[in-house]
Amino acid sequence: MDFSKIPGIDSLGDLKGKRVFLRADFNVPLEGETITSDQRIRAALPTIQLLQSKGAQVILASHLGRPEGNGFEKEFSLKPVAKRLSELLGSEVPLIPDCVGENTRKSARGIPNGHAALLENLRFHKAEKKGSEVFGRELASYADAYVNDAFGTCHRGDASMVWPAKVLPSAAGLLVKAEVDAMARVLENPARPCLAVLGGAKVSDKIPLVNNLIDKVNEICIGGGMAYTFLLAEGIGIGNSLCDDTLVEECRQIIAKAADKGVILHLPTDHVVAGDMEDEQFEEVNGDVPEGKAAFDIGGQTLTRFADAIKRAKTILFNGPMGVFEKERFSNGSKGIISAIAAATESGAFSVIGGGDSAAAVEHFGLENKMSHVSTGGGASLTLLQGGEMPALEALIKPGA
Repeated sequence: MDFSKIPGIDSLGDLKGKRVFLRADFNVPLEGETITSDQRIRAALPTIQLLQSKGAQVILASHLGRPEGNGFEKEFSLKPVAKRLSELLGSEVPLIPDCVGENTRKSARGIPNGHAALLENLRFHKAEKKGSEVFGRELASYADAYVNDAFGTCHRGDASMVWPAKVLPSAAGLLVKAEVDAMARVLENPARPCLAVLGGAKVSDKIPLVNNLIDKVNEICIGGGMAYTFLLAEGIGIGNSLCDDTLVEECRQIIAKAADKGVILHLPTDHVVAGDMEDEQFEEVNGDVPEGKAAFDIGGQTLTRFADAIKRAKTILFNGPMGVFEKERFSNGSKGIISAIAAATESGAFSVIGGGDSAAAVEHFGLENKMSHVSTGGGASLTLLQGGEMPALEALIKPGA
């Protein structure tokens, strides 16, 4: 996919008096009707405010949670989101009781210029997740233009993510554009040396990512639970550490491929080990992980080597923590790596933090504002970085563009 062909909002021209269908990601965490984190709502504000400043009539739409898809379910209503949006924008954002139907059409037509209204949860209809063309075209029929600002859902072919983009003048919102531009700086002609620091628990989730990055980066540091399948492939004893026996040979091939391409591959040489995750008796060991023990963080020597690679890098991708960072005794590796990335960024490197656990780790240590870009989409950023299909982004690119 050619990221440069994804159009921005300016491509839509004069929007005064135009109805704009804005697909946002308001899938916020709730306790009852209380939003426990409004980060995703705040992330959409710049695009909403830009469209309002242009005099557009903004039709907001999102999913929330996992309703059955058979109609209204109170616990998944977007009512709390409409309330919080109204507070943040300083003007009322009414909640339209459904997202399709004649009453919805009438309500959408009644939005004043420069104002916004929010449709009820798209996933109250099964057709949304099924990617229904009929459902998607009905959503599109309410508007004159479409803007996608829901990066976290761009790897899905949901009806609202694809069909309005296909049938209306369409563009990426400011959030999606920032995400795409940041990923492009890693994947397309990055400043070098280019480094990927990869972690997390499941090696199966990251094999496609490593395979895609190995042609694009100069060095790769692998930590977290995923490292131990690689170490087993090298004949290192891993004790009871996380491992996927079915991927040992594939890891062996990746190690050989990296060597063949001149990519420096760093693996842990020392580890913080314990009997299990809850065990408060832990120790740092070199070389093999002892039998009966499992590794839950990288050791100090490994941290130093990884940090040295970070200091050399001009482009840094961080995707996945180095250990069980939520527990203080296993947090030193992740904290040290993230602090090193923050320092490198301050010195001029460009840093991209994957979404999901990667973003959570950076926020846990209070360093999110020290990074060049922190992604809002875990699955979406991973899919994009590993070269997977991104139906919602591809739908924004018009034939012949």
